[in-house]
Formats: sequence, C-alpha cells, structure tokens
Amino acid sequence: MITYLKCRKGFSEIDEWSPECWVNVERPTPDELKVLGERFGLPEDFVNDISDIEERPRVERNDGWICTVLRIPVECTEVDIPFATIPLGVMVKGDYIVTICFYSNSFIADFIDHTRKRNTDIPTSTDFILRLLKSSAYWYIRYLKVVKSMVSEAESDLRRSIRNEDLLRLMNLQKSFVIFATSISGNNILLDRINRLYGNELNRELFEDVSIELRQADSTVTIATQMLDWTMDTYASVISNNVNAIMKRLTSISLILMIPTLIASFYGMNVDVGISMDNGWAFGAIVGVGFALAGITCLWLRKIKWL
Repeated sequence: MITYLKCRKGFSEIDEWSPECWVNVERPTPDELKVLGERFGLPEDFVNDISDIEERPRVERNDGWICTVLRIPVECTEVDIPFATIPLGVMVKGDYIVTICFYSNSFIADFIDHTRKRNTDIPTSTDFILRLLKSSAYWYIRYLKVVKSMVSEAESDLRRSIRNEDLLRLMNLQKSFVIFATSISGNNILLDRINRLYGNELNRELFEDVSIELRQADSTVTIATQMLDWTMDTYASVISNNVNAIMKRLTSISLILMIPTLIASFYGMNVDVGISMDNGWAFGAIVGVGFALAGITCLWLRKIKWL
C-alpha cells in the first residue's frame, strides 16, 4: 500500500506525490515496488535488504540516496514470542522521502497520529529520521512495560505451582527482552552514525532528546533482562532443590522398607535360624523386631531432616 503525506502541522494524506512529501509504503506488492522503482529510481539492492526481517540498523549512501534502516517494535500475534522487531527503511534524496516496511505494524499509523495531535512541523529529512527514532524508543519503553507485567504474572503462577508451561512462557518473554536489547543497541549505533554523517545539519536539541530516549530504553531493557535472568536462575535452583528433596524422601522410604524385608528374608531361608516353627510367638517376634528397627530408622532419618 502506497500513501502520500504532507507535513502541515502534522502529517496529512494527499492524493498524489508533490515535492517534499513523504511516500509511505507498507507491505508493498511486487507491482507497487516496480512502480516505485520506475518513478523514483529507488536502489533495488537496498529495497531487497529491507525485506529481510533480520536486517540490522545502518545508514549508507547508495546511488545518491541516503538509505537508513532502523528497527521498530511490533506485537506478535501468530508466534509464542509476544513482541519482536522489524526493519523500517528510510530513503532520502533531494525532495524524495520514501519509507518502506514489508511487515504489518501500528508504528507508522501511531507516528502520523502523534504528529497531528502535537501539530508537529518536520522541516527536514534529518528531523524526520530523528523523530522516527524517538518514536521507536517510546514504543520500546511502552512494550517493555507490558512484557514486565507479563513476567510478574508468570512469576505469580510459578509461586503457586512450578509447571513447564509457565517456565516456557518466561523463556519466550526472555526472548522478547533479548530481541529488544539487540535492536535498541543497533538503533543507538545508528544514531551515532547519523550524527557523524549529518553533523551540523542536525537539530541538536532533537538529537539530544532522541539520544536520551534511546539510552533510557536501553537501560530499561538491560535491567529487565538481568532481573528475568536472575528469576530464571532462581526457579532453576528451586526445581533442582525440589528434585533433590523428592529423591531424599524416596531413598528414605526405600531404606525404611528394606529393614523389615531383610529380616523376613533371613528368617525365610530353609536353614536353622534358632527359632522353632512350633513357637507361637516366632512370627510376631520377627515382625515386631522388623518394624521396631524400621521405626528407629525413621526417627533417625527425621533427625537428620531427610524426612
């Protein structure tokens, strides 16, 4: 889908391209890509790079275009991981500003809506890229709060009963943290390269705001990742301790039951063991001695806290 937007105190959609408008392309079809290539002369190799969901953040010059890739967060609905990131390509050349994203997202729509509510003027292409980065940082922090809430819920379930499903849920949330951390780090590196590339052309106040937002997102995801790592390690230790406790109990029960069985085995042999079968008290004595020794063993195991 191709839309044309003009910034007049916020972005508003227009019917056709005009100088200094923004060409927004979402989930393009091959025919749309062909039309864009013929009309604007987009660098084909860069467009192909953006289609790779693993493409890293970067900025480069390509046939007169300044091509930028940043990673934006998205909510996943079809996989176990609740949140992930996708590449967003921004291409700038003279009056042309083109963004392409091959995947579904609500980021662009929210960005447009935000500029309208704030009556934001974006006079240059560098301001446009910086504001996209700032908006991405805001969404990272917003989604991180959601993931942290999901982690707290999973921890509450684990405190009641440690189940494989809850541990797998924590593991998937941990994957989201790792993906976010990698993408935010890449966007931070991208911001430094933009600073070196544009230099004095940048709006320094806006640049500092973006830098602060990205650092805050980076520190938030780092702390959250560490806390989740500690939580996973703690539950791994709890599970290991529970297994050890169960094994100790089973071993103790086996030891207690072994004593009466051993005594009965001795007196069940076809040899003279000193007790005549004619004695009416023989059976009771053997059983009594076996259970008495088993009781003493049970008391000893409780004393050493095996039971």
